[in-house]
Amino acid sequence: MKWSWSALLEFLTNPLILQGAWTTVWLTVVSMVLGLALGFVIAAMRATRFPLVRLAGGAYVWLFRGTPLLVQLVIIYTGLPQLGIRLGVITSAILGLVLNEAAYLSEIVRAGVLAVPRGQWEAARAMGMSPVTVLRVVILPQAFRIMLPPLGNSFNGLLKTTTLVSVVSVEELLRRTQLAVQLNFRVLEGLVAAALYFLAMTTSWGFVQKWLESVSSQGESRRPSTQKRRGRAIEFEEAMR
Repeated sequence: MKWSWSALLEFLTNPLILQGAWTTVWLTVVSMVLGLALGFVIAAMRATRFPLVRLAGGAYVWLFRGTPLLVQLVIIYTGLPQLGIRLGVITSAILGLVLNEAAYLSEIVRAGVLAVPRGQWEAARAMGMSPVTVLRVVILPQAFRIMLPPLGNSFNGLLKTTTLVSVVSVEELLRRTQLAVQLNFRVLEGLVAAALYFLAMTTSWGFVQKWLESVSSQGESRRPSTQKRRGRAIEFEEAMR
């Protein structure tokens, strides 16, 4: 069977595949947001002074970084029902992606926070700031600029990783393409169409990531000095007392 440009165009405009591309996008966004929230929790657990909590955080990262996401998805979708826990297709996919992604994102968060000089924390605490205020005003704004590039790369990778949820019957881009291919058996054209959609999504995200990094850099250049920020934070705390 020869290559067909018309078949490729048909796949690119197929509503079934377009819906799958949209599923891939929102699944990525939801998993990234929830994974980042859980990643902050895991990073905080690993930074605590309580040994058992720190050990639990380290064990979580060790477990989910040391086992394949595909295996984790299969265990969640087909293994948990043996324990009486039955989850839907979408719920299983999101849970698997979030749990796996959080292990990697927690390392990005931890590295970003540790990259901020320790002296800034000590100076802010010496000026009377509470730990929460130090994190919010001094540490996290600087850490976020450090974390932004690897977080963007993680989002890019997650866009492509969502193809794995097709094994639990989630109809994302790859799964929808496979279903569409069964109508005319143009496998190569269908997969090329899916690849082009992924390429378009990752390229678009690349522009968004560059814009976010640019905005972050400009915001930092216009931001008041650290000393002024600390003074304003202390004034705010005193006003709230």
